[in-house]
Amino acid sequence: MASLIASASAASAISSSCGFHSPQNECRSEPFAATAPASDQSASCNGRPSETAFPAFSAPSSLILRFPPNFKRQLSIKARRNCSNIGVAQVVAASATNSPALSDNVATPSPASAGGPLPLAASAADLVVGIPLPPCSTIVNGSAQILSSDKSATVAVHAGERSGRPKVSDSLTTPIVQTSTYTFTDTAQLIAYQDGTYKSFEYGRYGNPTTHAAEQKISALEKAEATLLMASGMSAATTMLLALVPSGGHIVTTTDCYRRTRQFIQTILPKMGITATVIDPADLASLEHALDNSKVSLFFSESPTNPYLRCIDIEKVSKLCHKKGALVCIDGTFATPINQTALTLGADMALNSVTKYLSGHNDVLAGSLSGSKEIIETVKKVHNILGGVLDPNSAYLIIRGMKTLHLRVKQQNETALRLAQALELHPKVHHVHYPGLESHPDHHIAKQQMYGFGGVVSFEVAGDLEATSRFIDSLKLPYIAPSLGGCESLVEQPTVISYWDQSPSQRANLGIKDNLVRFSCGIEAYEDIFADIQQALKAV
Repeated sequence: MASLIASASAASAISSSCGFHSPQNECRSEPFAATAPASDQSASCNGRPSETAFPAFSAPSSLILRFPPNFKRQLSIKARRNCSNIGVAQVVAASATNSPALSDNVATPSPASAGGPLPLAASAADLVVGIPLPPCSTIVNGSAQILSSDKSATVAVHAGERSGRPKVSDSLTTPIVQTSTYTFTDTAQLIAYQDGTYKSFEYGRYGNPTTHAAEQKISALEKAEATLLMASGMSAATTMLLALVPSGGHIVTTTDCYRRTRQFIQTILPKMGITATVIDPADLASLEHALDNSKVSLFFSESPTNPYLRCIDIEKVSKLCHKKGALVCIDGTFATPINQTALTLGADMALNSVTKYLSGHNDVLAGSLSGSKEIIETVKKVHNILGGVLDPNSAYLIIRGMKTLHLRVKQQNETALRLAQALELHPKVHHVHYPGLESHPDHHIAKQQMYGFGGVVSFEVAGDLEATSRFIDSLKLPYIAPSLGGCESLVEQPTVISYWDQSPSQRANLGIKDNLVRFSCGIEAYEDIFADIQQALKAV
């Protein structure tokens, strides 16, 4: 140990002589930048000069040999508790690994190379620029559809976290900035912030560094200029509608949709002089009629919808609406930006219940709205007033969850497609609703605009309400719960879990059948999921 401490002292002296230090609260540098000098004397954080960036440490190899042969292991076990200069570990690790730096001149992938792995680009935004992602158009031998997950993987892991967020003690993960307000050194700095020349945050309801990193990640995945995170998916939907639809405005929405969204549009907005037309998802003639005869401000629909997984032809709808000056917002919760990017198809906004797939672990409530900077800024002004704020702990969990989004969605896509194909042949299942099946009314649309068909399968069992409930109760693997998109499989009977307060005739008018089951595939093995469903169908 004496030799170890002596060696540590020697390393400490080396560190001091070389000017080595560990900056604590700098802005994280951007390794994707085209030029990344080893030492940047002008590095700054939020407009303030930062500590001088330290040069790469390159001690002669002979110096490293002075340390005991088993130095790094001993350091990890004992020396970290005894050495006062923890920089020793950093010096040794930096010298011993001698790993080459990331290339500063990695070219943005061309369309010809789109089939290969995604290389590092010049910036987080470049990760999603110029990479054609051909939609799935065929299913070969019953195998799962082609996914864009290989192209989205790097974006999901790194976007939003490589630049512009605080660097705290060399933390790999994005730090949780747990504060309700932010401080300023003097009035001049505050005025500079108000004028936009000093970058910082003011108050927790208006923004947070952790939340901002999560927003950047979603923007990169959705191929959007900006994203606003809110307290829930419904908060995102209601805030967007209140911000963008004026009094006297008109909304076009679809028959199959999340119940609470429909309730807000049909019961709350009329109090503000806002009316609505409700059409079948495929009824473009009714959409044109509404556009010609009403002052339509916004078209709003899910795609796929809940619970029948109907798909909107986003490109056609967007062209029709834009001719009349109407905005288009697509709730892509069931698709996720891994399977569908509505903005590239012409929509103005993409909405997500981040609670579901993006977070992916059933431990967060959140919603997001992505679009142009102009639209998001308009919505943000209303959001700052209404106050549906996401807390930084939830933002951190969302960041963590999105790092595996492409892996989870790929697994769920494959499981759901196989499950839908198998259930379609089962004698105790009357009908299967899944856009990956040729029998689905919008299969041709899904093939054109989706890279994968999602992880939710809805189906009707051969029985009444009671028989369907027996099936639900006989399942062993999934949880009975009103959500979707997590690692665990979830199952629900919409009649009971969402529409029990409605009479049978009211449910029929809404298209909700008593024998309908909505199954959200988790990431368990397909064989286990299907075996469980098979044994439970014996109860029907």
